[in-house]
Amino acid sequence: MKNQLEDSLNMFIEYLQIEKNYSPYTIEFYSKDINQFFHFMKNQVINQLEAVQFTDVRLYLTELFSEELARKTIARRISSLRSFYRFLVREKIVENNPFSTVSIPKLEKRLPDFFYEEELQQLFSSCDSDSPLSLRNRAILELLYATGIRVGECTNIQIKDLDFSVSTVLIKGKGQKERYVPFGSFAHTALEAYIKDGRSKLMKDHTSHSFLFVNYRGGKLTDNGVRDILNKMMNASSLQGKIHPHKLRHSFATHMLANGADMRTVQELLGHAFLSSTQIYTHVTNDYLKNTYMSFHPRA
Repeated sequence: MKNQLEDSLNMFIEYLQIEKNYSPYTIEFYSKDINQFFHFMKNQVINQLEAVQFTDVRLYLTELFSEELARKTIARRISSLRSFYRFLVREKIVENNPFSTVSIPKLEKRLPDFFYEEELQQLFSSCDSDSPLSLRNRAILELLYATGIRVGECTNIQIKDLDFSVSTVLIKGKGQKERYVPFGSFAHTALEAYIKDGRSKLMKDHTSHSFLFVNYRGGKLTDNGVRDILNKMMNASSLQGKIHPHKLRHSFATHMLANGADMRTVQELLGHAFLSSTQIYTHVTNDYLKNTYMSFHPRA
């Protein structure tokens, strides 16, 4: 049993890496979800992947709900397993997908969390030093907010992807889809200062590589490294709450739409395949505009 499960999972992970070009962060979630189901199979004495029936899936769902997991977590696990079995059917490892008819629980419609412009000013003030790490941190913060790019897209930028003459950066997004994204004067200044006075000092005697953002030892900065940097900035500021790279992405989209940008342009800048992914920000901007109106209009 163990060999079949491990071999099938390894094949699936290779498929996600090579054919789907998913990020290591996404693949890690797939792997965890599938291994968790393997543990369920072991408890139920199910020895083969093709032996899983719809009734087993229903029992698995019951266990997930009994653990009082968030609906988003349950939906993700079922989606991971549905994709896994779809792959197994394609590779003729199993004949049927027992997850194909399982309905994923509806998720609460939560609006994206974002920073107000005044809050971002406080965040930028937390990295005013001229040390190499502060220059790097400010460049990361400016670029994430200026472009709305994903954290994985940010860490994979190479110096050659930057064109300072027209202030654009080449972004390699999901599925290796490329797009050019412009950035403004603040990000332009921060990036030039980091490259000139920060990156070279951080590289030290490290073997040369072309990735833009590096850690304190000169190696390529990871996605988790960016998250740690943002958390330290948040702690150094007077802001309350949590921060994550996607919050800056949400802030970018929200502020663009609130200030009059059309949705198609924002969709292109964000690298969204579907306009529906961008439309959620219209709900955010409606609340944003209403709050701004109520705060500043004399007769609100």
